[in-house]
This record gives sequence, structure tokens and C-alpha cells, in this order.
Amino acid sequence: MSEATMPVEDFATMRGRIASIFGGSIGNLIEWYDFYVYNFFALYFAKSFFPHSDPTVQLLDTFAIYAVGFLVRPVGGWLLGVYADRAGRKTALLVSVLMMCVGSLIVAMTPTYATIGIGAPLVLLVARLLQGLSLGGEYGTSATYLSEVAISRWRGFYSSFQYVTLIGGQVLGGATLLVMQLAFTPAQLEAWGWRLPFLIGAACALFGVYLRANLVETDQYVRASADKRRGSLARLLKHPKQILLVFGLTMGGTTAFYTYTTYMPTFLVNTVHLTRDQATQISFITLVLYALMQPLAGAISDRIGRRPVLMWFGVLGTLGTVPILNALAATHSYGTALLLILVALVIITGYTSINAVVKAELFPAAVRALGVGLPYAMAVSIFGGTAPMLALWFKSHGMAAAFYWYVSALIFGSALVYGFMGDTKKTSLIDRD
Repeated sequence: MSEATMPVEDFATMRGRIASIFGGSIGNLIEWYDFYVYNFFALYFAKSFFPHSDPTVQLLDTFAIYAVGFLVRPVGGWLLGVYADRAGRKTALLVSVLMMCVGSLIVAMTPTYATIGIGAPLVLLVARLLQGLSLGGEYGTSATYLSEVAISRWRGFYSSFQYVTLIGGQVLGGATLLVMQLAFTPAQLEAWGWRLPFLIGAACALFGVYLRANLVETDQYVRASADKRRGSLARLLKHPKQILLVFGLTMGGTTAFYTYTTYMPTFLVNTVHLTRDQATQISFITLVLYALMQPLAGAISDRIGRRPVLMWFGVLGTLGTVPILNALAATHSYGTALLLILVALVIITGYTSINAVVKAELFPAAVRALGVGLPYAMAVSIFGGTAPMLALWFKSHGMAAAFYWYVSALIFGSALVYGFMGDTKKTSLIDRD
């Protein structure tokens, strides 16, 4: 048997298993870095592509492109989900990181509006579409890979590293911005400096290609590869309840996640009226601490079950979102803003730490990557990717508080799903493959 198809059970030591977890998740970190630097540097490059006089309108247009990247994620979830179930998790992960590399390189090289006019935002749109397709397939495939390669009793802990690396991509994006704010003037960042992180991301993605080329395939896929109907949409549609569960348990969590992470630097500048440097520092500090929370909550789910951890987020997120965001909007204090965001992220950890393993445990191996990736991507494209744009739209119309209630309502909807679904730790289909 070749190394590439070595069963998970053949790993002689925990060191081998950890190496697989690292190899499967580090590419995820690189991809999310590439995707998130767009958000972190939006304040600097918005007017290069959208020459409006109103900064809020510039940001609204910029995040509209950001949202479009999310709208194509279901297509990526479908295409790469099918590919992962048919050709293997390893191969699909390799294709995903290659697509992200190309998208980042396009953004870095795109001329400004002053140079090519309307062509500039159109090329930017193409790059974000490519990256959206990449991430649409990345989530389902990496969630499936990490869940399958993990041993049963520590599956929540190991799979939580998907969000450790996802958040890590944001942390690296924030760290890049912090360093560049120290090294360059605002004028330099707005003129050309914003291109550098996209070039760095494209280069790092090539390293991700190397890592993923050396991954082992999971035993569950090897056994499922004999099924000629694996990865088909028709086969997936035989699991309608699971599809709806993935969509429902995702909608509140993804909206809260993107509100308190992706949108928060813009919120801190545009609403709290902190400086760009202060907003970047707060985002960096809170995201580092947030990443560290994920394995702890994942390990807790291995002890007490998935459902209680999800309910932590559902109940506290429903009750706490409006008060936290109102308090943030009312403060101008650096310390208070940092503390409030950190409290929100502690709550959201109940979702982010285990959402990948919960979804993977719902589906059989023959359609697992597709079943996790497609409905998740649909929910993210509708609710998560549009969150920054909706928040700015409400603000531009003098109704900022309406967005807070919107987020709370979606979390409540997901809380209802958590309340009525079973505990996937007890019914996991991964253990039956």
C-alpha cells in the first residue's frame, strides 16, 4: 500500500497523526490569510478601485465585491465537494490552494481605476470569484479530512484546528497590517503598499501546494472509493434532513463570526471612531486569544457532547448580541472595545470550535465532503459574506441598530436547530464508515 493511501489506523504513533493534522490544516491557514487580507487592507485600497468621495460608500462598494466572492462559494462547495468525494480529499485540497494562489496574484497585479477605469473593479471581481470558488470547496474538504484523520475520542479537539488555522489566517493578515503600518506611511499604503500582502499570500500558497502534495489519504475515503455513485448530487439528496441541519446550524454562527471578525476592524474605525492602528491592534489581540479557545472547546465537546457546546453559543448569542454591539457603538474606549469583542468571541467559540466535526459526523463517507461543503457554503454566502455589506448599508441609512437585531435573530434560528437536533458525538457516521 502506498503512503498516499495509507489507512489512518496504520499510523504507528501520535506524532504521525499530528503531522497529518498539521499538513491538512496549514494549507487552510494560508488560504484564509489570502482571503482575509482583502478585508484588512480594504481601508487602504477602496478608493483605488471605487473613486467616491464618501468613505462609507467606498467601503460599501469594496465589500460588495467581497460579498460576491461569497455568493459563488456554493458553486465551489459543489464542484470541489464532488471532486473530493470522487478523486480524494488530498487531491481536492491541492486544487483548492492552487486556485487561491492564482486569485491572490491577480489582486496584487490589478491596475487601479485611474489606470484602466471600470476594468479595475471588474478584474478585482474576477479574482474574488476565483478565491470564492476556492474557499467554497476548502471548508467541506478540510473539515472532512480533519474529522476522518482524527481518532474518535479526540475528534472534536483535532477538528477544531480547522478554525484555529482559519482564525490564524486572520491573525496573520492582521499581523501583516500591523507591520506594514509601522514600516510605511498611510499614503504609501494607499498608493502601492496594499499590494504586498497579496504577493506574500500567493507565495505562501505555493508552500501550501507542497504540503498538501505530501498528505496521506484517509482510510474512510479509501473504503468509500469502491462506491461508483460517490460524490453525486443525487446520492446527497437522499439525506435531506442532514442538508437542512447543516444550513440551519450554520446561519447564525457564520453571521456572528463575520460580524465580530471580518467586519470588526471597519466597525471600530467607522462607528467607534478609533484609529486604524487601534482597530488593527484590537483585532489582532482578540483573534489570537480566540484561536487559542478553539481546541479547549473542542476537547470539552469530546467529554460532554457537541450539543451542549452549540447551545452555549445559541443561547448566549441570542441574548447577548444586541447589548454587546450597542455597547461597542456607544464607547470610544480602546480597552472597553477590546473586552466587549473578546466576550463576544468567547460566546461564538461554542459554534466555531466544533461546527466542522458536527457536520462531518452527519454524512456517510461517499458524500461527506459534498454534504458538508455545499449547504455550508450556501448558508455562508447568504448570511456570512453579506454581513459586512449589510452592516454598512444599515449604517448608511441611519439604521445601524437594525443590523444588531438581524444578527441576533439568525442566532436564535440556529439555536432552535441545536435544541431539536441530536448529539452527533453519539450518532457519528464517521465511526461507521
